[in-house]
Amino acid sequence: MSALEAVNQALAAADQPACAHVYIRRFDAQARAAAQATDLARAAGAPVPTLAGLPVSIKDLFDVAGHPSTGASKAMADVAPAQRDCSAVARLRAAGAALIGHTNLSEFAFSGVGINPHHGTPVNPSSPAGQALIPGGSTSGGAVSVAAGRVFAALGSDTGGSIRIPAALQGLVGFKNTQRLTPLDGAIPLSTTLDTACAITRNVSDAILLHGVLASRQPRVRALPLTGMRFAVPSTLMLDALEPAVAAAFDRALRCVRDAGATVQTIELARLGDIGQLQVQGGFAAAESWAWHRARLATRAAQYDPRVAIRIQRGAAMSAADYIDLHVARRLWIADIERTVSGFDALLSPTVPLQAPAIAPLVASDDAFFAVNQRLLRNPAVVNMLDGCALSLPCHAPDELPIGLMVWGTALCDDRVLEASLAIESALAGAH
Repeated sequence: MSALEAVNQALAAADQPACAHVYIRRFDAQARAAAQATDLARAAGAPVPTLAGLPVSIKDLFDVAGHPSTGASKAMADVAPAQRDCSAVARLRAAGAALIGHTNLSEFAFSGVGINPHHGTPVNPSSPAGQALIPGGSTSGGAVSVAAGRVFAALGSDTGGSIRIPAALQGLVGFKNTQRLTPLDGAIPLSTTLDTACAITRNVSDAILLHGVLASRQPRVRALPLTGMRFAVPSTLMLDALEPAVAAAFDRALRCVRDAGATVQTIELARLGDIGQLQVQGGFAAAESWAWHRARLATRAAQYDPRVAIRIQRGAAMSAADYIDLHVARRLWIADIERTVSGFDALLSPTVPLQAPAIAPLVASDDAFFAVNQRLLRNPAVVNMLDGCALSLPCHAPDELPIGLMVWGTALCDDRVLEASLAIESALAGAH
């Protein structure tokens, strides 16, 4: 189809019930103009850019010229439109993407659940009839825009799993690159130490393409068989309290990887058990979000989601010495883990230990919300603290709710993780 047809389908899908609460604001005119420019260039025999008019959604954290960025919060309702695109959006636009709109999220990206009390909560498209399951967060609207909204990809952010969690719960692919590879200027921060600009797609090949655009680099990824690859499965923390369906899907995936010729070795990786102590005061997210939000909270606390405000306010209790100590402890922790896993191509874990639960009980109960949020963040947040990279890809059977397999590694192992993910995706597709 033409680029304009693809964009019109995405805009029409955005108006359907399946995409309710997905968009905070739309960029219809800009999107159609970008698509028409691509179609005219192609018709004239001129070269077209990488994304060639493909529809892409943008998380409402990233500046898009002419529109405000509000973090899906009422507390930002009066901010002025951005004067220019942030770097990540500029790279997408330069690559020919047709930007469809700003997508909904957990307010200020501060939860893995995806519930938003201001703008409504997008429903997971995998929900059975009569049920409304959480989309996962914080990139909730972005994931639904890919799963149900006919967009090619969704630009989002990942601070503790905010790309990979919704990807896992919706049967999509979410790639969190090494943080330093993609620019964060012009984006509302949650944690300047951990935030990563990255994307949700439908498959690994598209994830590689989007990463190349966002990182302004050519990933060195070959289509290789799994034969000879070596994977580690850490038993500490990552396999705790898995729901039976998740445990079964993960075991099936490991058998598939072994049957395809890879070596899969279970290791303890005991240092993963120390991550709770590193986060005991709220971690980087609390300290760094408090630094950004404290002035606004002083006058507009009532306009924040209370479940978000209370976690930001934890940062007020962290001293400068505590914050410096956390950076030092993290560096030592990373060095220990890097030494232990250096002989493997990648590590394998369930992305999250549960399938998507229902929205209503989590709206009704703070205790239920925070318990599920903690479980969702547990595994993916390890990679952010490690300054690593990770990709979540679907590993569930066709008759199951989505389940994610996380392929991960240490800093700057992005191409190796992408290469392994491509091979695993192919093996899993053959198994089904």
